[in-house]
This record gives sequence, structure tokens and C-alpha cells, in this order.
Amino acid sequence: MITDLNLVGVYVAPFVPMAIVSAMITIVLLRIADHFGITRHVWHPPLFNSAVYVIVLSLVVIGSVGR
Repeated sequence: MITDLNLVGVYVAPFVPMAIVSAMITIVLLRIADHFGITRHVWHPPLFNSAVYVIVLSLVVIGSVGR
């Protein structure tokens, strides 16, 4: 089981670091997609960005719970 993280006396839910890591991975993936021109074919870019973030977040959570 994943417990709370103690950061200088402040307890942080384990979901917060997972969300931050997912945001960084999503930024990298979206920049790669933009570099190759994939985002030009997307109908609604903010919706696409949100969907990619949710997918990456779910993979990070599943990967961390599986340990």
C-alpha cells in the first residue's frame, strides 16, 4: 500500500507526485506530437491534451500500484 509522503512536516497524498510526473510526461509527449505535426490533425486540441493527460495519469497510477 502506498502511504502519505512527509515533505518537511506536511503530509502529501501519493496522488500529487503522480499527477506532477504525469504532467511532465504529457508535456514531453505533446511537444513530440507537435514536432511531427500530429496535432494539426486533431479536431479539438484542448480536449486532445486533456485526454492524453488522463491516459498518462492512469498509466502512472497503475504502474505505481503494481509495485
